[in-house]
Formats: sequence, structure tokens, C-alpha cells
Amino acid sequence: MICTLCPRKCNAQRSESSGGGFCRMGTNPVIARVAPHFGEEPCISGANGSGTIFFSGCTLGCVYCQNYEISSLHRGREITPQELADCYKRLEEQNVHNINLVTADHFAPAVVKSFEIYKPKIPIVYNCSGYTSPKILNMLDGIVDIYLPDFKYSNNELALKYSLAPNYVETATVAIKEMLFQVGFPQFDDRQMMQKGIIVRHLILPSHTKNSMEVLDILKKNYGNQILVSLMGQYIPMGNANKYEKINRKITRREYQKVKDYYMMLGFDGFTQELDSADRKYVPDWDF
Repeated sequence: MICTLCPRKCNAQRSESSGGGFCRMGTNPVIARVAPHFGEEPCISGANGSGTIFFSGCTLGCVYCQNYEISSLHRGREITPQELADCYKRLEEQNVHNINLVTADHFAPAVVKSFEIYKPKIPIVYNCSGYTSPKILNMLDGIVDIYLPDFKYSNNELALKYSLAPNYVETATVAIKEMLFQVGFPQFDDRQMMQKGIIVRHLILPSHTKNSMEVLDILKKNYGNQILVSLMGQYIPMGNANKYEKINRKITRREYQKVKDYYMMLGFDGFTQELDSADRKYVPDWDF
């Protein structure tokens, strides 16, 4: 296929097992881990875990990526859409609360095909960077119940510097509006497990509290109280972060509190993290 899936529109040639675009992936999914995951927001992980499938490769190039082994080094195992559908079945049999697809944008056609083979009876969570095109979201309409997009940056200069992502702000803003149109306001069952809706995640970067506060302004202006917002303090300098002095450390308690106070002042409903979450022990083990 000639790929125009993600906002980059590489027009790269992709076969089942190889590709020349930004993601450097073929069209068949490559996965790094399939297992119940307990590190998501409480209404996603619950007591039984979120049935999480981590996909290798990415449409972003975040220099600080905690999952750089799979996002940048592309470690993982190639599977077919049928095998991906089988993963849903195995996870569902483990009584997880949902099926959680992490960083699957570049495999969207195969993901759609997998759900044509088997559609679980539990909610489908789509966990993405926010740098997602309308083309991909249109494909997922009617399949995804819960969107977990990031909103990383308030300006495109930072997005280009740290994630190699032009037009990030506009792209993420439009993407989340489409997600909201598809799934609507947050809905929960009697156990307070999320069934539909959006949780927008923002990771605070060291030395960039202004960026975080401006992101919160964008979210408040565009979506008000229609979404939940998860403020994340788990940043660890990984990947190539050591090449960038400003982000080559964890955030300080003062930085975190400054952003958290602003979050509370704006009146968001959602989640905040403890700073002890910034620990390498929370990075998943990739068993492929």
C-alpha cells in the first residue's frame, strides 16, 4: 500500500512486513506485549487489569520515550489480523475490564480487520499520542468506546523539537474533537469502570511548566468539562533525553505542584499521579 494514514502522509510503500515511511513498519501489526495491565487510570485498570496490547513503532519520534525499545528500536513480533483477534479472546478470558490498544495508529487497517474477525463484549480502549489523523479516526468510528489520547505540547516548536511532529497542536485539537463526537461524555458502570468517553493525558516535562499550563488552557477552552484529564508526573529521561539538557532529569516537586495547582484552579475532573510513579520499575517488560 501507499501509506497516507497518519498526519505525516509519507506516501511510503508498505508491504505486510516492511515499510519505508516514518514509522518504518509494514502493514501487519508488530506487538511487544499482550497482558493485563494495572498502570492505567483506576477506571481503566480496575481490579482485574486492562487487557493491553502494546504495538511496536510509532508515528511520533519522542526523544524521551519510555517505550523507546519498541517505539524506536522496533522490537516485537509480527502477527496477522487473525492472531490479533485471538489476542482479544485470550485477554477477555482473563476477565480484564477492557481491550486496550497502545500506539496502533500505523496499523489501523489491520486493527479494523481484526475486529471484523472478533469483537469483544467488553469496551475497546484506543490509547494514542493525539497525533492522529481524521482518516484513522473515521476507520475506528463505531469500534472504539474509550479514547486515551495524549496532548503533549502547547506549541508546534516544542512538538517538532522533542517529537519530530509538525502541526501537532492543530492535529491533536481536531483529533480530540472527533473522538468526542464519536464517544461523547464519560460513562461508567456500577463498579465505576469507564464504558465510554475520553481521558486526555498530559505528561509534565521538566523545565516546561509553562507548556503544561498552556496545554491545560487549550483543553479547557476547546472541551470544557466534556472530557476527563489525567495529569502525569511519571517523566523519566529515557531514550535520547540525555542529549537535551532541559529534559535530562525528572520533574521536581515544585514543578509538579505548580501545574497541579493550575489544573485544580481550572476545575478539571480526572486524575493526578504521585511523583513516585517516575520510576523505571513501572516501564513494562517486553515479552513479545
